[in-house]
Amino acid sequence: HLSATSKFSTLKRRIASISVIHKMKGHYLDTKHPIIMENLHGIRRVKGTNQKAKKPILIRDLKEIINVIDQDITYSELKEIEKSKTFKNKIRDKAIILIGFSGGFRRSELVNIDYEDVEFVTEGIKIFIKRSKTDQSGEGMIKAIPYFDNKIYCPVLALKRWIEFTEIKSGKIFEISDKSVALIIKKYVSQAGLDPNKYGGHSLRSGFATSAAESGAEERNIMAMTGHKTTQMVRRYIQEANLFKNNALNKIKI
Repeated sequence: HLSATSKFSTLKRRIASISVIHKMKGHYLDTKHPIIMENLHGIRRVKGTNQKAKKPILIRDLKEIINVIDQDITYSELKEIEKSKTFKNKIRDKAIILIGFSGGFRRSELVNIDYEDVEFVTEGIKIFIKRSKTDQSGEGMIKAIPYFDNKIYCPVLALKRWIEFTEIKSGKIFEISDKSVALIIKKYVSQAGLDPNKYGGHSLRSGFATSAAESGAEERNIMAMTGHKTTQMVRRYIQEANLFKNNALNKIKI
């Protein structure tokens, strides 16, 4: 029934969820049973497994978006306009986008950052992630984001400005939903002249991984930041980054 409307990856997640519920209720479900596996193989042959993912926000895109956010804001004059809701949102959105990109955050991780999870240090900022999609046991991880040389695009300074502006002392840093993150991204992507239908909440995370791969970052270092537990997805980002970089046509001179 679901195969008519859902992606193949969605079907696999559904089966995994059904298996977990069975175990919680004390029942055994063999998800590798031939009947299940044969049906899945048949569905995969019909539907295929290729997913049309949202485009990553790359460095040039990120700069365009931040330039749009910063438009009409003179930070030396902020004291006079701080009470404006529009400018408050811009300060928040700039922090969300820069932190989301530079930390390779999932939307759910980003909106669940508490004030107590943030530590500013000499080198930059350390953010403790209590729980994530691939860390269901709740061990947590720390993401370290250094200061950028270019202050305009520095995520550490952007977050520090937001915390100082709101005078937050506890609780959620951003107090928005994960769906709001996607809407914020689409809003500024559109204002930057890009197609908002091609970008989404995952575009910051995939943009970090792809940009890091383009810059020559090692697979394990990308995974250390994103929190990926397997190399499958990270290698997709690396492959995407190398489509033109290591293209055989670069050796052909016409």
